[in-house]
Amino acid sequence: MKSHIANLLAALALFAGPLLAEDAPDPHVILKTVRIAQSEQNRTLNGEIRNGGKSLPFRLVCAGSVIRYEFTNPPQVLQVKLGDKDARLEEVVDGKAAKVSPRRFDERVRDTDISYEDLSLCFLYWPNATVQGEQTMLLQKCWIIRVQPGSRGDTQYGKVDLWISKKTGALMQAEAFDAAGKLARRFKVMSGQSLGGGLWILKEMRIESFNGTSKDRNPTYLDIDKPEN
Repeated sequence: MKSHIANLLAALALFAGPLLAEDAPDPHVILKTVRIAQSEQNRTLNGEIRNGGKSLPFRLVCAGSVIRYEFTNPPQVLQVKLGDKDARLEEVVDGKAAKVSPRRFDERVRDTDISYEDLSLCFLYWPNATVQGEQTMLLQKCWIIRVQPGSRGDTQYGKVDLWISKKTGALMQAEAFDAAGKLARRFKVMSGQSLGGGLWILKEMRIESFNGTSKDRNPTYLDIDKPEN
């Protein structure tokens, strides 16, 4: 049975994806499967990003190859266009979309632990990918796929490790490292919610930034409401 993934780091909302073969996986094939499944989504979701005592509501619109994040107070619209060979992060102002420059990739979105680069999904297109091993996450047996950029010009990261479910293709965790190999950011699915028919979506994700001292760290949580339909 086919199901889908629409990623936050995606896309901030994770859907189950097509089944993957367990033996001798090609990491590039796995990444392509995730990208294709994201572009098959057509759904609108409501949720919030929590950090400390602050709550930031948002709406996530998945419309084929375009994923939109709509914020209010003040209004801001960010969107990702998924292509065959790359992804393009744009900011929409007065109905006009302009590309977000890589110079802004390390900036935080709305003062959260999520950076503009995290939303861009560019790491799903990086040319260097290897299988690092296996691990179980939330009862899901996962491949650990390490991706590295072809050049350091347009990214703040030196590598990103992805935990991808063998059974569904869902992205269960991501760890991003800086150029020196130090862990910079972690995204971890804490729980999901079933839509029936083999489909599920994210319920809660924890995002941690490892800059500064441990006592200063305050994880960000992303919650997705269950769709009414």
